[in-house]
Order: sequence, then structure tokens, then C-alpha cells
Amino acid sequence: MPSIQTPPYETLTIPTPMSSLLFLLLLLLLSSSPPPTLSQKNDTVACPLNFTVLRRFDPASNRPKFDRNTECQYILQGLRLVEAQYLQLTGSFLPPPNASESCWAAYQALASEFVPNFDIRASCGFETSWISQGCMNITTRRQFEALVGNATLKDVIDNCNQSLENSSPCASCTTSLSSLQASYLTGKSVGNVSTCTAYPSVYAAAFANQYGPADAGTAQCLFSLNFSTQSSGKKKRTVILISLVACGVALLVIIGGLWFLWHKYDQFMIKKRRKDYNDKIEKGLGSALESISGSTTLIKFKYEEISAATKNFSRDNIIGRGGYGNVYKGILDDGSEVALKRFKNCSAAGDANFAHEVGVIASVRHVNLVALRGYCTATTPLVGHQRIIVCDLMKNGSLHDHLFGSFGSKLSWPIRQRIVLGTARGLAYLHYGAQPAIIHRDIKANNILLDEAFEAKVADFGLAKFTEEGMTHMSTRVAGTMGYVAPEYALYGQLTEKSDVYSFGVVFLELLSGKKALHVTNDNQPLLVTDWAWALVRNGQPLDVVDDDMPEKGAPEVLEKYVLIAVLCSHPQLHARPTMDQVVKMLETDLSVPSIPERPVSIVANIEDIERHSSSGSLHLSSSGGYQTYTFESHLPFNPKGDGESSFSGVSTV
Repeated sequence: MPSIQTPPYETLTIPTPMSSLLFLLLLLLLSSSPPPTLSQKNDTVACPLNFTVLRRFDPASNRPKFDRNTECQYILQGLRLVEAQYLQLTGSFLPPPNASESCWAAYQALASEFVPNFDIRASCGFETSWISQGCMNITTRRQFEALVGNATLKDVIDNCNQSLENSSPCASCTTSLSSLQASYLTGKSVGNVSTCTAYPSVYAAAFANQYGPADAGTAQCLFSLNFSTQSSGKKKRTVILISLVACGVALLVIIGGLWFLWHKYDQFMIKKRRKDYNDKIEKGLGSALESISGSTTLIKFKYEEISAATKNFSRDNIIGRGGYGNVYKGILDDGSEVALKRFKNCSAAGDANFAHEVGVIASVRHVNLVALRGYCTATTPLVGHQRIIVCDLMKNGSLHDHLFGSFGSKLSWPIRQRIVLGTARGLAYLHYGAQPAIIHRDIKANNILLDEAFEAKVADFGLAKFTEEGMTHMSTRVAGTMGYVAPEYALYGQLTEKSDVYSFGVVFLELLSGKKALHVTNDNQPLLVTDWAWALVRNGQPLDVVDDDMPEKGAPEVLEKYVLIAVLCSHPQLHARPTMDQVVKMLETDLSVPSIPERPVSIVANIEDIERHSSSGSLHLSSSGGYQTYTFESHLPFNPKGDGESSFSGVSTV
């Protein structure tokens, strides 16, 4: 039978002492490190990497023409994306070494579906072990974060934790990753698969970005993978949609711009026309006022002076209101107190009224007329048109304030005498002293102002009219205040100096009785003070017209005379009224009051009034010695011209 040869190490020899020692050492080494068996060398495990995620990034539709270097780059970036997903799930950058072969095999199987006959490792020069070998022996997330530090990681998260589809966020993220790599990952890498340059992108995709490595924007920005047909089509549609929206917006902007320019041009033309018109008005107004100022001592105040004097037209400084605007109290730089009438209707018509009133007041000078200090005109974009008249301040307000306002004490009889006489003198001057004559047209208690000595000042010449002697005006536009307007003027538009006489008579009766021109009776019926006073006088009760609470009443005969003058002035028939010159004479002297003609029957009179009127004759009222009696007569010999002069010859017609 054949002989069996045994291995040499089974041959027994007698060792020497030294060789025995070496032999024992060799046996010890062999027993501690037995040689690997064949099964240990070939023990591989399944690949833990999930390459199927790359199927979402299908490169078949719009990939560039095949190029070995480009293809290898795609293979490398795809592997890094898969490693990022593996890091996210396990906290490890790399698969275990014994899975290297199975991971390459799995990747090769996926790649062959898209690029047949393309060996990944052979074509790209990848070694099998490189897939499990990384940067600076960093294999886990914890090791990476310990090396980099929290501050740097926070900067990476701040820049990368957002959608990276757009170029600006992507650039911020990759810049912070490059800074991280340059500062901390400076060691050598094994191979070219999981290099130090790849670690920051793998970590950012796994943990810094909230969308994860499988997001299209993350894959495109951090791994340059942008081959998905679905993503590409969606992006193309998005680009088209954005382009259409941009074109629409651009069109709207163009249309809006054209409309804006047209609107601005239209506003410019309107402002220009308005400015031209205002300049024309200002020029005409300025010329008119300059001509007035040239012949008077009027001052043209600056708007800043007026504003400062009235504390910027403070409401606390308002002392009167009217249809024209407000009246303000003001203190000028020299300390003098003034009243400022501010016109609110600053149109062409308002300017005409303003210039007219300035012209009227500037043309007259009388102790019983309000004196004009000056005026102010200004036109600026901030304050607009300003038209202001400056007069002396009347510290005791108006007659209306004392008769019907908040003043506690009533006016005494001597003061009332002074007021009525001053008002009569002022009106007489307007009618017969001014050239041409002036009809005020708005005599009322509000327009009788009182200075510190209770001297009456006729004010507010906004409705005044210049007239030539003997001329009677016919007007289609009646101006004035209800209760004070003469009947012939209210009904027919007939305007003469006697129209002011009627208004004066109404104010006279208000002053005597303390009743308003138009008041309400106890049974809530409206009643004119003229009708009320006439009824008392006709019944022989003239003293009942006088206010019972009037302090320091005068002599009865004087009060009676004043009542009769007031009733005569407020007679509804124009020819029955005296002139203001005659009124002044009757008030200043012992001139008797003429007989008062019977008043016509009112169209609303009752049957008793009609019967009384038809049976009326002369009525005699007794008076004290030295005061002539007077009669009521239905017919008196008046001047046929109708001027009423024949009834006032200086003696009473009894």
C-alpha cells in the first residue's frame, strides 16, 4: 500500500536547549494567533445602503451624452447621497468593511439598468475597500460633531435648513460647508469615494436640512443630482408659469405707469389752470386793494402776523360767527387788541365781497362806525386763500350780547340812550355824510358793537351798497336778516335809505323792550316786535313797551317819546318813516314826534282788527307839560314824490 507522507512539522527531532526555547516561543505565538481559515476571508454581509432611493432621480430623459468622466462623477455623487440617507438612519457615515463587496454589487445592479456594460469599479478606478473607508477615521455622527463644534454646526444649520431649490439659499449653504471643510477636515482621505470634501455635504443633507437628502432641492444643491423627469417637467412648468405671471405683472405695471403719468399730467394741468385763475384773481384783488391802500392809512398785514396774533386761529379766540366766517380776538406785536374777521368763502365771489367791504369801511371815518386798521391776503399751498379784515376790538361785545346773551346785568337807561343815539348818528353819516351815500342793509343788534365806554359802533359792511342821492335801487336778490328787513325790500326788492331806518327801528324796539325782533308769544305763536309795540301804542300804552327790569329808568315822557320814535321808524309804509337825520334831531332836541299814520291791515288780521281799523279816528295820549300831544291819522298830507319830507318840518302835525 502506498506510504503516507506526513508534514514536516510532525517530524520529531531532539532539539538542543537553545532550539527548544525558540520552539516553545513559536508554539506560543501559533496558539495565540491561529491562521485564518478560508471561510473567514470570504465572510460578507448584506449591504445596508439603500440604493433604490436613486430611482427617483431618473437620468434617462435629459442626461448629457455619455462621457466616462461625467458618468463616474454621477456615480460618486449618487453614492454620497445614499450615504447621507444611511447616516440619517444609523448615525454612521460608512457601511461596515465586510459589506463593501455587497454594496458595490448592489450599486452595480442599479447602474446596469441605465448604463449597460458599464463596470463601476473598473471604469472609474474605485477599489472595493474605499466604500467603507472615510475621512480622518471619522465614522459616526458623534465623532463629526465633536470635531466641528456647536458654533460651526449652528452656522451650517442656519444656512442650510431651508429649501435649497433656489440659487441664493443653496449658495449660502455651500459657502458655510466649504468653510467647515477648510477649517476642520484637513486630514488625508483614503481613495476618492468618501473623502473629507464629501463629509460636510453628507452631514448637512442628513441633519442640517429639514427636508432630508431625498429632497429634490437638497440633491440638486449638495450632490448636483438633477435628472428627475418629474422634477424637470415640474420645474419647466413652474418656469413657464412664472414667465407668464411676470409678463402679466409687467403689462399691469406699464398700464399702471401710463395711467399714473396721465393722472399726474391731468393734476398738473388742473393745478396750473387753478394757479393761473388764482393768480388772475390775486392780481385783480391786489390791484383793487392797493388802490384803496394808496388813498388811506390801511396796513397790509402779513399772514404770519395774523396767525401769531390769534394763536393760529385758536377756537378759544373766536368772539363771533356768521355766514361769512368767524371773528377772532387777537393781540398784535405792539400789544394792541384787535378783532379779525376771517372770510371762509375764498372764491371769486368771496374776493369781491372782501374787496367791497374793505372799500366801504376804508371810505368812511366816524366815531360811531367801526374803524378799519388793515387787511391781510395770502395764498399758499399750506393755508390756501386767506382773506382777513383787521379792526379795533370792541371790548364790550355787541348789543345782542347784552340784550340776549350771557351778560348778567342789564343795561341801564342812560347807557341805552347813548347806544341808540350813537347808532342813529352812525347811520345818518352813512346816508348823508359819506360820498357816495351808503346803505348798510344789515342793521341788527349783532352788528352794533360797544366799546369800553359803551359807545355804539356800526359794524359789518359786507352787504353795504353805495348809492347816489335820490336813487332808489331795485334788487332781485334780497339780503339781510329775518325780522329786520323792511317790508318793501323783502316783498319788492325796493332798496333805499329808509330800509336802514326800518331796521334801526326794530333794533330800537329791542333796546327798549328787551324782546327779540322775532319772538314767540305765550301761546307759541311767532310775533314781530314791531307789531307787538304798535298794538300797545295804539291802545294808549306806550310805556308798556319799556322793559320792566331796566335799571335807572328815565322820565316817563322821555321813555314815551323814544317808544314813539321807534314805532315810527319801524312803520311798514316807507313814506311814513323819518330819515336818520330827522331821527337824530328828535333824539337830541325837544323836537316833537310827528303823528303816526295808521298801519295797513295785515293779510292775516282777524275781524276785530279790521273793524277797529275801519272805525279808527284820532287818538290822543296825555303827556306831561311841555310835551306836545300827537294823534293817529289815517291820512296825512305827504309829499306826492313819496320821499316823506313834508311830514317832518320841525313841528308836530296835530
